[in-house]
Amino acid sequence: MEIRLIVTGRMYHLAAELPEQFDLPEGATLRDALEWVQSADEVELPGSCLVAVNGEHCGTIATYTNRGLAAGDELALIAPVAGG
Repeated sequence: MEIRLIVTGRMYHLAAELPEQFDLPEGATLRDALEWVQSADEVELPGSCLVAVNGEHCGTIATYTNRGLAAGDELALIAPVAGG
């Protein structure tokens, strides 16, 4: 099944190295998707990175709620941004 990937925030530069879409087997979970992303080009995601599926907040990389995924789901990885 195909999953759409969006990377924003201070990790935006990683988006150039990751595909906009990737395939996972049927029945895959959010954990499977995050493991795939981190293994692709050996990307290390910070634990504070926010995770959302189809616009629904699932937690952070360090503490997310695992859930099933379906074909066409959108996985967003949003790195916190600091500034003044």
